[in-house]
Amino acid sequence: MRSVKPWLVVAALALAFFWQHHAPPAPADHPPAVAATPGASLPPEVAATLALIARGGPYPYRQDGVVFGNYEHRLPLAPRGYYHEYTVPTPGAHNRGARRIITGGTPPTDYWYTPDHYRSFQQLTVLR
Repeated sequence: MRSVKPWLVVAALALAFFWQHHAPPAPADHPPAVAATPGASLPPEVAATLALIARGGPYPYRQDGVVFGNYEHRLPLAPRGYYHEYTVPTPGAHNRGARRIITGGTPPTDYWYTPDHYRSFQQLTVLR
């Protein structure tokens, strides 16, 4: 009978530890229900992005979660760091596209969707 190589045991334990602590979170059972301004419609990718935000990622773009400056003052005034932005994927786009969700608060309590890269916003009501 052959003996197990010690380095193989160490490698297997290291891999198991890494996978346990770095594996992506399991998908949410149900994306959060979301409502927009009456009369407005939302693309289905909005619900998927809200589900990612609710579980803390992983996000598809490294810029997701960065502080949104609100430099145009189109959202209510708040201290720096209150707002964060997340990409809403655009099917067929070869870059991040123009669609974003902006959250307010940590954890988020306020949500806005912009289809046109911050020119206009729709406030969202997210139901948990």
